[in-house]
Amino acid sequence: MSEEKIDSQNQALIDELCTRGVDKIYPNRESLIQKLSQGKVLIAYMGIDPTAPDIHVGHQSQLLKLGRLQRLGHKVILLIGDFTAMIGDPTDKSAARVRLTREQVLENAKGYIQQASKIIDFDEGSENPATVVYNSSWLSEMDFADVLELTSEFTVQQMLARRTFKDRIRNEKPVGLHEFIYPTMQGWDSVRLDVDIEIGGTDQIFNMLCGTDLVARHNKKQKFVIAGQLLVDPSGKKIGKTEGNMITMNDKPSDMFHKIMMWGDDITPHALELCTDMPMEKVRKIETDLKEGNISGIEGKKILAREVVSKLHGEDAVKDAEATYESLSQTSKEINVDELETYEPNDGESIIDILCGSGLAPTKSQARRLLEQNAVRLNDLTLTLDFIFGKDPKAGQLLLQVGKKKRGNFRVLQK
Repeated sequence: MSEEKIDSQNQALIDELCTRGVDKIYPNRESLIQKLSQGKVLIAYMGIDPTAPDIHVGHQSQLLKLGRLQRLGHKVILLIGDFTAMIGDPTDKSAARVRLTREQVLENAKGYIQQASKIIDFDEGSENPATVVYNSSWLSEMDFADVLELTSEFTVQQMLARRTFKDRIRNEKPVGLHEFIYPTMQGWDSVRLDVDIEIGGTDQIFNMLCGTDLVARHNKKQKFVIAGQLLVDPSGKKIGKTEGNMITMNDKPSDMFHKIMMWGDDITPHALELCTDMPMEKVRKIETDLKEGNISGIEGKKILAREVVSKLHGEDAVKDAEATYESLSQTSKEINVDELETYEPNDGESIIDILCGSGLAPTKSQARRLLEQNAVRLNDLTLTLDFIFGKDPKAGQLLLQVGKKKRGNFRVLQK
């Protein structure tokens, strides 16, 4: 990878990598751009703890950054945190995570490579294949003396400076000693991989900077951190499971399309920047058109849905996904919701409790069976057992449907 090639062909990609969907770069953006422009092959990684069976759209944004580094010719690594997942990352959590067993973690991780391969190239026959590593390879081999040696490199004051811990202590909620150790383990990943760059969301900055400190001490070099923006709605609320609108890379194209159409209209430019490869000048044009009323919020979200579905499932899947959405939306419009009973769920209420509380299922076991049979739909989006209701001021009236004939609906309360 020569300097001439960088200057003539890839400088724009470097600039995009260091600006698109980026919140902050440590130690600074200018130093990283200079490093990337020198033509030397660097080692970059991102880690995902397999705490659930699917990689979600929040990971997608960071995987796209890793993919850009791969296209620039750098060595990229996907780290699956099969050891750290058993401890649990305390990031942005008001309480300690429920600890997972080794069996649960390995089961969750089964599909990660297949899902991530939609964004980055693992094909060993390609020119620059990505590498997959598991941090149990080194963390599980550490004995108690090793752990003590590692933890001695940090102070309690450093850990107590973390906002998550401060908030929990102020609210008199417990903080486990093992949670203090989590950032040191993630930091040790950087040392063992001898990385030059780590990619993660802004919720991972504390953990990633622990790795920067350790790399400086042990490997005698600068590790850069690219902290990517999180996918949030205009109010700052994360797109995720609690709102019932999280997209995973294993979602069917039709469900993926529909979930995006349930998002608030204002999120489109932000999501196009983070979750797609659409040229930024086109993203800004769509943003301007939305503000000036040249295109509607619905049409903007359709553009977003087409881009995301195309990226994860291919262009051939887009037409059918959109056609399914249009057909099902038309069916919902034909139902007279004024004739149906209403149910007002609580924020955070599970779909099983909603089905029972609304009378659509007589028992929790029956509600579970309906969900397992894919017989429950919300505005024609098939719901799963892990759906949690979150109030969304933009959602308006939602139609909850069980089976083909029996229907109930609930109105979403405005915040």
